Amino acid sequence: MREGSHMSQPLPTPRIRDGETASGMSRRRILTGLSCASLVSLVPGCGQISLPFGGEARGAGRSEKSALLLPLSGASAPLGQRLQIAATLGGGPGIGIDIIDSGSTPETAVAAAKRAVDGGARMIVGPVFSAQAQAVADAVRVPVVTLSNDESLAGGGTYVLGVTPTQSTRAILSIAAQRNLRNVAVVVPPGAFGERSAAAAESVGRTLGLSMRPALVKSNADGLLDALRAGGQLPDAVYLPAADGTLLPFAQALRGQGMQLLGSTQWSALDLSDRPAFRGAWYAAPDPLRFAAFDEAYTQAAGSAGGIISGLAFDGVELLRVLGQTGQLSAKGLTRQEGFTGVVGPYRFLKSGLCERGLGVVSIADGEFNLIGSTSV
Repeated sequence: MREGSHMSQPLPTPRIRDGETASGMSRRRILTGLSCASLVSLVPGCGQISLPFGGEARGAGRSEKSALLLPLSGASAPLGQRLQIAATLGGGPGIGIDIIDSGSTPETAVAAAKRAVDGGARMIVGPVFSAQAQAVADAVRVPVVTLSNDESLAGGGTYVLGVTPTQSTRAILSIAAQRNLRNVAVVVPPGAFGERSAAAAESVGRTLGLSMRPALVKSNADGLLDALRAGGQLPDAVYLPAADGTLLPFAQALRGQGMQLLGSTQWSALDLSDRPAFRGAWYAAPDPLRFAAFDEAYTQAAGSAGGIISGLAFDGVELLRVLGQTGQLSAKGLTRQEGFTGVVGPYRFLKSGLCERGLGVVSIADGEFNLIGSTSV
């Protein structure tokens, strides 16, 4: 499930729609007000989710066989159980789709994948973790759609469904470029995630015509402003992709300095609406118009929010259902030109195994989140 680092095949620049919230649409209002909307609607009393892109109800009709591999045992069982809740929302997973325990090791994942293929599965969604996904891809000869966001897995019959650093960075830097924030700094903590995020920002920023400063790698906020001033003046914007223990100190150190704070989809896991240091910040997120009703339904079923990874599990099952019912559980079906529309947002797989993904960009206001733009595929 780690972030990937393979940047040799950059994705096309997305189209961004700006100003989509002239009426101040907030995440909290979306969560309570979209249950009967045309994009995503909940069916009262039965717990089903009606999706406009799915055609027939989940489980209806005949379907080719496929499998979803989740870590339902071992050290990662709590995560697997959360994802299973997502996969079964709306009456899922559907006819022909088996949920199989992949365990928490590469060996158990391979055993699960072989069991699925021996049972007739023509496509696999999962596993979640990079090492498991690589082992499965080496062991079977059917398309594998991993929930990992490790871009280095893409290719050779493996497709990466997870939200990658490149996708997240492209969404937030696209709107920065559109709003004429030309000089952008990147601040990351030490470690692999910081390295991959910095590399993504450098690559994406250059393609958008931005002036990207060399990434600052810092484990704390000491001297952060001085480091940003080293070029003679402060940047227009600062990208803080990591949502770890460094995020709040970084944001507090930058507060009131006239720089626009930018964040990645990792910020979606945090409630930042009441944090003064983040007021006015922008970050990439699942399109709230589609994600909100799923999030509400999942929370009702599980007792807590599931986050982006749970949305991806739901989208993975929907992918299998759509392709299974149309007889397209194949590489050709995965890479169809029209792509797919999920609760995390629209996406389209490339022949490389990577995918183009549309994401929203939200602004943090006082107690709410406003959608200010989105990327399309």
